[in-house]
Amino acid sequence: MTLLADDRPAGSGAGDTDGHPLARLTADEIRAARALLDRHGLLGPTVRFALLALEEPAKDVVLAYAPGDPVDRRVRAVLLDVATGVARTVLASLTAGTVDPVREHHAARDGQPPIMLEEFVAVDEIVKADPGWRAAMARRGVTDFDLVRSCPLSAGDFDLPGERGRRLLRVLSFLAHRPEDHCWAHPIDGVVAYVDLIERRVTELIDHELLPVPVEEGNFDDPAYTGPARTSLKPIEITQPEGPSFSVDGDVVRWENWSFRVGFDPREGLVLHQLGITDGDRERPVLHRASVAEMVVPYADPGPVRFWQNYFDAGEYLLGQQVNSLVLGCDCLGEIYYFDVVLADGAGEPREVPNAICLHEEDHGVLWKHSDLFTDSAETRRQRRLVISYFATVGNYDYGFYWYLYLDGTVQLEVKATGVLFTSAYQDGSAYATEVAPGLGAPYHQHLFSARLDMTVDGVRNAVDEVDVRALPVGPDNPYGNAFTRVATRLSTESDGARNADASVGRTWRISNPERLGRLGRPVGYQLRPEGQTVLLAAPTSSVARRAAFATRSLWVTRYDPEQRYPAGELVNQHPGHAGLPEYVAAGRPIDGEDIVLWHTFGTTHFPRTEEWPVMPVDRCGFTLRPDGFFDRNPTLDVPASTSTHCAAPAADGPAACH
Repeated sequence: MTLLADDRPAGSGAGDTDGHPLARLTADEIRAARALLDRHGLLGPTVRFALLALEEPAKDVVLAYAPGDPVDRRVRAVLLDVATGVARTVLASLTAGTVDPVREHHAARDGQPPIMLEEFVAVDEIVKADPGWRAAMARRGVTDFDLVRSCPLSAGDFDLPGERGRRLLRVLSFLAHRPEDHCWAHPIDGVVAYVDLIERRVTELIDHELLPVPVEEGNFDDPAYTGPARTSLKPIEITQPEGPSFSVDGDVVRWENWSFRVGFDPREGLVLHQLGITDGDRERPVLHRASVAEMVVPYADPGPVRFWQNYFDAGEYLLGQQVNSLVLGCDCLGEIYYFDVVLADGAGEPREVPNAICLHEEDHGVLWKHSDLFTDSAETRRQRRLVISYFATVGNYDYGFYWYLYLDGTVQLEVKATGVLFTSAYQDGSAYATEVAPGLGAPYHQHLFSARLDMTVDGVRNAVDEVDVRALPVGPDNPYGNAFTRVATRLSTESDGARNADASVGRTWRISNPERLGRLGRPVGYQLRPEGQTVLLAAPTSSVARRAAFATRSLWVTRYDPEQRYPAGELVNQHPGHAGLPEYVAAGRPIDGEDIVLWHTFGTTHFPRTEEWPVMPVDRCGFTLRPDGFFDRNPTLDVPASTSTHCAAPAADGPAACH
């Protein structure tokens, strides 16, 4: 770690309030919010906070703000009475001490509040008290219930009799051989409990078939399983003798012409606000707000025990609430600045997560290079990137979200998926799972993310062109058949803006500002480069396609609306579907030269490998935004040549190795 210019210790940036409208909530503000709602009679012994977050002001308010202006600090709370199941959304002003009219939700129509951390504990108590579940375990030879791990999984919405309007979780179980044994190696398959969290009982038990519980252990943290650690790896040290090149002032980060504000939301996790770049004497905006607003993990097994498996890790489980504390030298390497995070727990009290967000620089290979044939000039420059990241653990999976800013104006998001595969008992010839250990299956599934990109490319009025490459046919204008070109199609309305990636034509999307022209007379722009992987594979008539319609398209473009924050709607948990982006684009509003938001679906289709057991090496997915006519020339011509030299000790049979 390092000390920054203001001599604040790294890691002290939890909710620094600087008077800005987007400053993160502090612990004191969380306490004040709880007290305010209590004074207005909205709390009680059975009322819990499913969500408490900053209610961000609309874009025009933020853009008009000047230091010293008065700011109305507002919060949004989703409250759940765990005795009655009544759910409410409350907007309140901490500044004025007022509460807006309360919106009470109709569960069957509006969906349920997110799943709370305390409900994970409740589920374990409920299923283990159920005689039917205990009998099902006994039939499988499991009698020590203290070693059974109940896995609380979101219920979805499948029009099953008696379910609509109930607050439900579905529970699969796993067995540990002893307290420190990793239970994912021993799924107790063939049985699932449906649990009503308000009535605190198992409403239905599906005991489909008796399957052997896999016995081989998978303790990746036990040397008795892994064998002795290898001794051949030599240390790698990342050093910056003069300190890092970035500076941090509260939530504001500046680095190599870039500037942005760090935000953190209990639902979306890390948020980048007001991302812009200095070009000469101009501060040029690129993104007003960037986040991962939703993700869905649909599974492929259609059987009676698992057909319902699909999880919305943001809307149902709250990605931000699952944030890890990061460890220097393991999660982040080098000269690190940590931001702490303050979140509200179920009681509405502040919960501090130290070292939740990591900020550091990385060398990233060659930036540009040329050895000229005619002048003997030989020049090389090194690329460097700023990394801002966090990790969230949602059940068995761990997700790292890494935003990269590059010297040449490129922005990139990389999601790193690791952790432990969700497991099943493997049945020979399964079409829906891989056998990863004897008798142990890992079901096929997808990880699909929705990045919400509130664009401000040199201003708030932007447009989007879909750009495809096109090979031209042989003819009078192309007699030798070598010609190809590119074709740009302007997306005019929200109806046009629902698009799919197509790697066969190299499809990209160019976001431009028609009101700002570059030196050569072309509107300045940024290019969204998708990875072009498969979108949602579930049938269009399926429950998950109804509820995760955002994942059926690679791109959506909407007019900015401060109320339209989430691609699958406000309350995702057990929502019947068709909320979010399908509703947003139904109006068919113009998007050509307007204030627009891009929603980009990206991710992976995961067919597990044996090499991913018992812990999964990182799998990566993401996208890139790079300048396309935004600058008048290469913006990194002023990057100096590298001067530092580091040498290892000479080898016994050769010279020292230098770089």
